[in-house]
Amino acid sequence: MSASKRDDLVQNALKVFYQGGFHAIGMDRLARETGVSKTAIYKHFRTKEELILATLRLRDEQFRNWLRRRMEALAAEPRDQLLAIFDALAEWIEEPSFRSCMFVKASAEYQEKGHPIHATAAEHKRLLAVHFTEIAQKAGATEPAKLAQQLLIIKEGVIVLAHLNQGNDVAANAKTLAQIVIDEALPEGADRTEQ
Repeated sequence: MSASKRDDLVQNALKVFYQGGFHAIGMDRLARETGVSKTAIYKHFRTKEELILATLRLRDEQFRNWLRRRMEALAAEPRDQLLAIFDALAEWIEEPSFRSCMFVKASAEYQEKGHPIHATAAEHKRLLAVHFTEIAQKAGATEPAKLAQQLLIIKEGVIVLAHLNQGNDVAANAKTLAQIVIDEALPEGADRTEQ
């Protein structure tokens, strides 16, 4: 299988797993929905779990790059970029293909913390926290890692509640809560914009 065909397989498998879950999608269905024979899949990936890991790595790269770009496009100042997390989430939640967080689903289906799939899901969340911490530092937070963790908790709550069909205002409500958390975390005189 050529590199481009492998990349196509991973991209298509990502869509199938995201829509249907990991355990629920067998190799026969995966072959049918990706248009790649099981024999061809197994030529490049020894196991289904290896393919799942490849899809998670791709999703991690895609999602973090997308979120970073949206935050930067929606706001110029670091403090406002932290709030823009929730504007970006609102956009994502409104997409017809939205099916919650692929990493939360992966960690729920592969619950042992030492399992590579669980560890890959946890690494995605850690990398988001690192990114949020960097922005919180630029915004002047006295405890940037703590602020980043709080925003990550709010972000995860948005995704779960949106997945459970709690209404379109969940991201807006989360942004209001994030505003309070950010205001508390930034010292007097830190870069604050008028609302």
